[in-house]
Amino acid sequence: MPDNRLILMSCCAPCSAGAIKQLANGEIPDIDDFIVMFFNPNIFPSSEYQKRLNEQIKYCEKLGVKYVVGDYNHDDWRRSVKGLENEPERGARCGKCFAYRFCYAREYAKKHGFNAIASVFGVSRHKDQNQVDNAGNASCNDIKYLPIKWNEELRQQINRESDFYRQNYCGCEFSMRK
Repeated sequence: MPDNRLILMSCCAPCSAGAIKQLANGEIPDIDDFIVMFFNPNIFPSSEYQKRLNEQIKYCEKLGVKYVVGDYNHDDWRRSVKGLENEPERGARCGKCFAYRFCYAREYAKKHGFNAIASVFGVSRHKDQNQVDNAGNASCNDIKYLPIKWNEELRQQINRESDFYRQNYCGCEFSMRK
């Protein structure tokens, strides 16, 4: 069986901390190598993006975990969700956003020898795990999408013990609305 090299897609450190710790500790079976991917052109404004990115890098470096930062092109992301601006959280815009980000990860995986993708996009109370998994399965094509069930207790424990910057909305300007 070939090595399973995984890209873990992360939206922020508070959501990804438990998953990263599980992977770093070798607690997820059959994963031989992994990298954390921070690709979130959906995050608005850019100052918010930078805060979340800084926290993600700080946590990865603390654990000695490899990471990669994707391009931040908010205008391109906006074009990808055009016409869905008024959708509610967990609506069609979110599905399109997940698909957009999974497609980026798929292309990165093919270029860099990774054969699996997982994410923490669904751990947030703002999101629907089934919607994330559907987007992952539909978008990853020839790269395996792994719908891993992360340890929620571990994530919450790390968050209680950390001084992570915590946001109060998913990320895009459309999720800022009440």
